Amino acid sequence: MTAIPVGTQPSREFTQSELSRIVEMAWEDRTPFEAIEFNFGLNESAVINLMRSQVKARSFRLWRKRVTSRKTKHLSLRSPDVSRGYCPSQYKR
Repeated sequence: MTAIPVGTQPSREFTQSELSRIVEMAWEDRTPFEAIEFNFGLNESAVINLMRSQVKARSFRLWRKRVTSRKTKHLSLRSPDVSRGYCPSQYKR
């Protein structure tokens, strides 16, 4: 189990599986930053710093461009019609 410190919160360390989950949640269009903060205690700026350190530079730039224009990444900007954090076909069994 490898623990990696996160830039803005040095007292909190995450395992590789937690880091992987945070990156996955950050990439998901319908998962708001508030959900990441609720689950892992990382605010939006901490998630940005984590993404900068965990993904390739080109991937980070693409991600930043993508989430900057997404209203679903912030609960306060989100339409009331969006009541779930994932696509209905995302977790098919």
